[in-house]
Amino acid sequence: MKKILIFYGSYGGGHLSAARNIKEYIDTNYSDTETCIVDCIDYINKSLNKITTKAYSEIAKNAHWVWKKVYYSAEKGSFAKVNNQTQKIMSIKLNKLLQNYKPDLIISTHPFSSHMCAILKKKKKINSKIATVITDYAPHSQWLVYSEYINYFFVAHDGMKENLIKRGIKENQIKVTGIPLSNRFLANYNKEKILSEFDLSINKKTILFFAGRRTRIW
Repeated sequence: MKKILIFYGSYGGGHLSAARNIKEYIDTNYSDTETCIVDCIDYINKSLNKITTKAYSEIAKNAHWVWKKVYYSAEKGSFAKVNNQTQKIMSIKLNKLLQNYKPDLIISTHPFSSHMCAILKKKKKINSKIATVITDYAPHSQWLVYSEYINYFFVAHDGMKENLIKRGIKENQIKVTGIPLSNRFLANYNKEKILSEFDLSINKKTILFFAGRRTRIW
């Protein structure tokens, strides 16, 4: 039986949702495959994960300008160097899980886990194939650290594919699949029944409004 280890990070809900949706699809369609889903930072250090995720949430909600500065400074310079050293240190702990589980394929929906796994592959600690699912609509440089050790990149749209090619990623490594969705979005539903449940008319257009606090990085 093949083993797939799926990593995510708790910084925002998108990485976890993508990881869950990937696991759901694999479990539904590949009976000969075992999947395991892990929060990479929580596995390494629960206290660090709690502090950093809370800080991320507060900054993203209440100090957009701070998050914008952090986001873009992580592309290059001293911040990027510090982050690279941090990932090297944290990869030591992550390696314990990889040695125990021995996955055939590692799927990362967060740049941290992708970065750490690439470091371990560079050091020849692991030989698993690595797939990075970029859960952003533009490829931040942190997704591409040690990209030569990543086997596949899954992106949201053709524009991202073109961007990655310009950054030196081989075209045959890039798959344009969109953001991973739950099987619920692929199911067929009885429209008349649903409208009836909400006391809505079949003869009128229905407009659904969503609301929430928007997080911006620019």
